[in-house]
Amino acid sequence: MVKVKICGITRWEDAKLAADLGATLLGFIFWRNSPRFVTPSFVQTITRRLPSNIGTVGVFVDTPLQEIEQIAEHVQLSAVQLYGGHSISAAANLRCQLIKAVGVEGESAIKEIDSIPKRITLLLDAHDPVKVGGTGRVIDWAVAATVAKSRQIYLAGGLNAVNVRDAVRKVRPYGIDVSSGVERVPGEKDPDALRAFFREALIQ
Repeated sequence: MVKVKICGITRWEDAKLAADLGATLLGFIFWRNSPRFVTPSFVQTITRRLPSNIGTVGVFVDTPLQEIEQIAEHVQLSAVQLYGGHSISAAANLRCQLIKAVGVEGESAIKEIDSIPKRITLLLDAHDPVKVGGTGRVIDWAVAATVAKSRQIYLAGGLNAVNVRDAVRKVRPYGIDVSSGVERVPGEKDPDALRAFFREALIQ
C-alpha cells in the first residue's frame, strides 16, 4: 500500500481528518516565505493530539542544519524534508529521517538524483525557485518511474483526486505527497477533496 503524506498542514481539523482517512505522514512547513508557514510552537499543539502512528515531517528551505536539528528535537519530528543547497553529507548526520526534495525538469534531474546516496529518501517535485513546493504542477512521471525502480521515493507535484490513481499505477512510488491538490486556499484543506484523494490514492 502506498504511503500518503499530506503536506502544508496549518489547522488541527485538517490534521485530524487526514489522519482519520489514512495519512502516514503530515507535513509542516517552517519556511517563512510559504503561505503555509507554521511555527514550532503551533506544530506542537497539533502533534500532541495526533495518534502515535502518524509521522510528522518538517519542511525546510536552506535553513541552517543546526536550527533544523533544534526544531526537529523540540517538536519531535519523525523526519525532515530539505529543499535547497544543503550539503547532503552534512545533512545525513541529522538524527531523524532525511527526505531530500529534488525538482524534476525532465531527464536532467537524474544526474542530481544519482549523486544522492540511496539510503536517503527522495521527494520528486516540480522545480520552482520561487514557490519551491506546493506549485500544483505535475512532474515527468516517466522520469519518476525510472527513479522509483531503484530507490525509495515520494512522488509530489500536481497530484489530486483526478490523477493520483494513474500516477501511482505508472510510477509505483513508495509514497505520494499532496498539498495544493487538496486545498480550498493555501494552508486550508478542502475536506471533500481530501476524502476524494484518499479514495483514489488507496486503490491499488
